[in-house]
Parts: sequence; structure tokens; C-alpha cells
Amino acid sequence: QVQFVESGGGLVQPGRSLRLSCAASGSIFNIYAIGWYRQAPGKQRELVARPTGDDTIDYTESVKGRFTILRDTAKNTVYLVMNSLKPEDTAVYYCNTPLSLKVWGQGTQVTVSS
Repeated sequence: QVQFVESGGGLVQPGRSLRLSCAASGSIFNIYAIGWYRQAPGKQRELVARPTGDDTIDYTESVKGRFTILRDTAKNTVYLVMNSLKPEDTAVYYCNTPLSLKVWGQGTQVTVSS
């Protein structure tokens, strides 16, 4: 069974950056299938970075140009680099495989506030 452990969140000021980590363990699978989600207070969970079949990433419009997925296959880890953070990016961030959802991790809280 695949397990995801997210980390790297915190409180940051608007305009700053954060790098989130998603460590995957368990059954062997392709980390290139891992995407990132977020859930803001009172809102549904949304997919913000979705791997596509041709090894590119489809980013939701609100984060395009600011968020980037990086991968370290040796560590079975996927990163979400978030630049130019905005208060509306405040949410709990999760990783998972969009085409075949696994058990959710605990997520990591990102709060963007001055």
C-alpha cells in the first residue's frame, strides 16, 4: 500500500516562497504520477498540479507561473516549489495520484499572511 507524507508547510508572508515535500513509500509505483492538491478552509479539495500522460504538468490557472513540481526519483520524493505566494494560497496541501487515488496523507498546512 502506498503512503504519502507531506511536509514543508508553514507561515510565510505574501510574496515569499516555500518548498513542500511529498515522500512516497510502500508499493512500487511511478512518482511521475504524483500530483498536488490543496484544501482551503470551507472549500473543496482542488487539484493544483496534475501530471499528464506526456510527462508534463497541468497547473490550475491560479498557480500557473508560480508553482512548479520537481521530482527526486532516488528519494521517491516529489516537491512543490511555490513562489510569489498569495494569501489565497492558504490551505492544507496534499499529494496523491490523480488517476488512481490512494489513501490521503495528513497534509501540510501553508498559511500566507502578513
